[in-house]
Amino acid sequence: MNDDPEDVKILEKEEEEEEFSGKGKAMGFLDHLDELRWMLAKCAAAFVLAALLVAFFLPNFATLLNWPLRTASVDSDLADTLVTTSPTAVFSVLIQLCFLGGLGLSLPFILYFIAGFVAPALTKRELKLLKPVCIGCLALFLGGAFFSYFALLPGVIRFSVSLNEMLGYQLLWSADRYYSMLVWMTIGIGMAFQFPMVICLLVYMGMVTTEKLRSGRPYAIVLFFIAGMTLTATWDPVTQTMVALPMWGLYELSIIVGKWMERKRAEELAEEEANESARVD
Repeated sequence: MNDDPEDVKILEKEEEEEEFSGKGKAMGFLDHLDELRWMLAKCAAAFVLAALLVAFFLPNFATLLNWPLRTASVDSDLADTLVTTSPTAVFSVLIQLCFLGGLGLSLPFILYFIAGFVAPALTKRELKLLKPVCIGCLALFLGGAFFSYFALLPGVIRFSVSLNEMLGYQLLWSADRYYSMLVWMTIGIGMAFQFPMVICLLVYMGMVTTEKLRSGRPYAIVLFFIAGMTLTATWDPVTQTMVALPMWGLYELSIIVGKWMERKRAEELAEEEANESARVD
């Protein structure tokens, strides 16, 4: 008995829909725009609420962010005295403090909202990667931010202090410039530490192989030192090495994880081919 072509098409469509995790019905372009609008609104609301929370505890938060300055400075009085050089500089300080604190506190919620937005368009196999990718991105960003705050910033400040002392300059800490350096170095290092996740995703999708990663290791090391010079804005080789070495370690870790993902992907493709062959038979 031959199957009706229409029934076959319906069955294939149902099987295709089962591969996705959507809400059971197709969404039009305007529906996707509406979902995107609500996702962006929730991300913005989370950031604003977190920034307001930081603003409420602003003196305590500012004292916390002065830790790298107090740690790197020999003169404790100088470390505890930040100055502003213009009447509007204090507003720049407030914006930067609220931005950094709001981003740090709201980042987990923002990742959750983004994951919820893209999840309905993913297959079951891709959904398995969604949660580990989100957790990995958050962990790498926080790891880079903490590394910058506790290790890198004190080193950069200490190097700057030593140069000023060597040249006989009197050093005054400008609040807006200090917090600007702190904000952008913390965020910059946190974002730079995301590259292992990108590499692993490219390996999983078959766009890059671990053999290419191994052969490109010398070029990657050079790029890491360039990134260290760019992110720290200093010619201090010690500080550049402090950035380059962790990134090199993450690169080697991404090769190890990528090798495991290549084996996992090969097994999944072989299983899919076996299932497809069994369905055809």
